[in-house]
Amino acid sequence: MKEITAKEVELLLEEGEKLNLIDVREVYEVEAAKIPGVVNIPLGLLEFRMNELDKSKEYIMVCRSGARSGHATLFLESYGYKVKNMAGGMLAWKGKRQ
Repeated sequence: MKEITAKEVELLLEEGEKLNLIDVREVYEVEAAKIPGVVNIPLGLLEFRMNELDKSKEYIMVCRSGARSGHATLFLESYGYKVKNMAGGMLAWKGKRQ
């Protein structure tokens, strides 16, 4: 499983990179604090909504600590998607929040 640090994601966003961030936390968790521009697809719905994703794009999966997003990363990888897990999740995130 490929990983990227929260700091690397923050730096890429600051440099103006267009990242495809998917937060797999529950809706109430995302409403409390999220990375600007993130798309929320709760882990339990990922299997049913993965058809919304484009296999030609790379996605960065986010959750609270990195565990759920790790599961999401492995799941999507098994279907041929290009994904990375944001290690440490929102607990490691020091950048802007919405």
